[in-house]
Amino acid sequence: MAQKMADEQVSLTSLILIVVLGGLIIRYLFFSPSTPAARPVRDAQSASRAREAAVEHIQQMFPQVDRRTVLWDLHRNGGNIAATTERILAGRIETPPVTFQPPPPVSPSPPGTQTQPFKTPPKPAEPDLITRYKLQDKLNAESETERAAKAKAWSSNRDERQAALQRRRDEMILAARKKMEAKIAAEMAAGKPQ
Repeated sequence: MAQKMADEQVSLTSLILIVVLGGLIIRYLFFSPSTPAARPVRDAQSASRAREAAVEHIQQMFPQVDRRTVLWDLHRNGGNIAATTERILAGRIETPPVTFQPPPPVSPSPPGTQTQPFKTPPKPAEPDLITRYKLQDKLNAESETERAAKAKAWSSNRDERQAALQRRRDEMILAARKKMEAKIAAEMAAGKPQ
């Protein structure tokens, strides 16, 4: 009888195997996601976004080709952008049949959020270059002394080069200002409004 009991005992490896398999079965049954339908929706949304990105990419390269034609060709070749581009370049792109109705473009934002209108960039605090570079005093003064200093060749000193470049920048701004003022004066003299 004692020998029968020894044969009925479970070995340690069998016990570990039973516990691990039991744990996996319990995890599968009780902790698996209960909404398997949510995955295809996400996959459809990501496929829609990828399709729209491909259409936008092709239309940036070829704005003359309409969205419907690009969608038809992408649909035919499985979303291959390179093949669609080659067909457009070769002039072999086909018009879609009347029965092909592409889905409407997907808005980039969720439907619950509102898109904000285009904001204009803020205006700089200094409206023109004369104010920005503080050239008001040089505007009316003649630059005879600067022209004499301009005749000097390229200096090996870094500070002198920097000063020469700043002088040159100032001269260019002032020359452009004088040229614009002369143009406006000529237009006013001719009687044309700006």
